[in-house]
Amino acid sequence: MKLAILGAGNIARKMAATVAEMEHVEAYAVASRDIQKARDFAQTYKIRKAYGSYEEMLNDPEVDLVYVCTPHSLHYEHMMLALKSGKHVLCEKSFTTNAEQARKVLAYGKEKKLLVAEAIWTRYLPMRLVLDQILERRVIGEPHSLTANLCYPIKGVKRLTDPELAGGALLDVGVYPINFAMMVFGNEIECIESSCIKTDSGVDESNSMTLTFKGGKMAVLHSSMVSTSDRRGAIFGSRGFIEFLNINNCEGINVYDRDYNLVETYKPFKYITGFEHQVEACRKAIEEGQLECKQMPHSEIIKVMEVMDTLRTQWGIRYPGE
Repeated sequence: MKLAILGAGNIARKMAATVAEMEHVEAYAVASRDIQKARDFAQTYKIRKAYGSYEEMLNDPEVDLVYVCTPHSLHYEHMMLALKSGKHVLCEKSFTTNAEQARKVLAYGKEKKLLVAEAIWTRYLPMRLVLDQILERRVIGEPHSLTANLCYPIKGVKRLTDPELAGGALLDVGVYPINFAMMVFGNEIECIESSCIKTDSGVDESNSMTLTFKGGKMAVLHSSMVSTSDRRGAIFGSRGFIEFLNINNCEGINVYDRDYNLVETYKPFKYITGFEHQVEACRKAIEEGQLECKQMPHSEIIKVMEVMDTLRTQWGIRYPGE
């Protein structure tokens, strides 16, 4: 499978380095609005084709899958462009700016009979399956509540404070605690309560979110772009609790009984960077003629965007053009 990278920023570099070590997938092309940037990128990662135009790359008949890794505000435009050109799409989180855009992209993908997937890598990592199995075995009994946080001091990154680029902590890092909660409790959310602190530009720099799920389950979540957090998740059950070390890239899982004794521990699997799992999931789905990846179904993509829309409405945050 030939992968084309649309955008040549930092996360694109991580993807290119990952694919370089994968079997059955080639980092075939890269496009940037700056042709020299694309050429330098291609030379660094031994990519065959460099384009100074997204449209030109998308017209290359050799391209199978397009990895979209431009700013959030451009995801909708670039995914639609790729689908119009007949290419399968893997798009970075957050999938779009809002749920309406997500619905339109996914509907167009189905119309074109093309795969559309979100690159929320935590959904694809093997440790997600380990967590699923622990919960299925009911080692901690019935899970009733959880907490999760993800904070990095990244406010200095210009795009994160720019409303024009759909900036803010929520779409960049808050999406991870939300996904963690939904991986545990599902997507039947009955109530959302929240608060945030805004930047001078009007986007959220820190936020607190409480999601109440069907069956009396509760998730208390936090994200920020001005502080450093322990990045942990914790799931509390009737007979014990689970400690999930780093919800952004699992570093281990510890399971405790009701007397606080450590009863099970799991170390992470070895992998290239972790990005390979989402690419491989796309490769298999395309091979099987699927239009979505089972790890992150389209219904879940839309639900996450709906949750974030609700949160921004509560905070009075609207992006230009909405």
